[in-house]
Amino acid sequence: MTTSHASGSRLRHRAELPFYVFMVVLNLIIIWLIVQAAITLPFLPERLQESGWAAAVRSAFIGLLLFIPALIVIRETQRASVRGTAVQLSPRQYADLYDTADDFAHKLGLRRRPNLFLANGNGTLNAFAAQATGHDYVVLANELFVNLYQNNRDGLRFILGHELGHIKLHHVGLWYQLSVAYSERIPILGPTLSRLREYSCDRHGAYLCPSGASGLVLLASGRHTEHTTDIEELVRQGQQLRGFWVELAQLPQSHPFTVRRLERLFKLGLLRSRARSETTA
Repeated sequence: MTTSHASGSRLRHRAELPFYVFMVVLNLIIIWLIVQAAITLPFLPERLQESGWAAAVRSAFIGLLLFIPALIVIRETQRASVRGTAVQLSPRQYADLYDTADDFAHKLGLRRRPNLFLANGNGTLNAFAAQATGHDYVVLANELFVNLYQNNRDGLRFILGHELGHIKLHHVGLWYQLSVAYSERIPILGPTLSRLREYSCDRHGAYLCPSGASGLVLLASGRHTEHTTDIEELVRQGQQLRGFWVELAQLPQSHPFTVRRLERLFKLGLLRSRARSETTA
């Protein structure tokens, strides 16, 4: 696969953009309704102006006015907190992973190099991408990092590539977050958009590290299992993950079921099994 594919349609789930457009339109409708309700409120009878509905309209309108500055404050203070409590990678601090991030950023054509931080995750296997004014960054939880860094660097590379995918696709951008700020809070709809984003970013992780399936194995089965779990059997498990109750259980989830994520990447030919990886090496 050539580098140009990183910016092409193949690495974005085909349903993500249409669903995002739908959510943007819905977001605008919600904002319009809030504004119209606030404009109409002073002309209503006094008893209605003092009702609980009127109080909700006033609160929603004030929230609308304050939303942009509040979101900016949250984004800036989050980055400041990360800088003050986490270890920033550099050419002298975990240089190999720093170089990997630099290489991945180049392959994805990112306009600026994201900063990379190692944080105390308090026991969670987690990573996230974020943005503040003029800065993109990725935070890796220590528990995830330690488990993958020593003996499973491909898994770590996959997860890093996944997070850089969020940056590449502008999921962490201020205007993206504003464009779905209200519609994303709607049950079912918000999680659905989130799952589509995750599928798209999984494809970026697999594009950058096709042998990184163990990064998802770790999320499925926990620490110290990535080398003992049969990946092909796990993919078959994902193929059998069908039915009404499965889909119902998935609806409120912000992330797709992990075994389904793995199965989809193998189905697309973006990931390869451990055995094949060792053979081709």
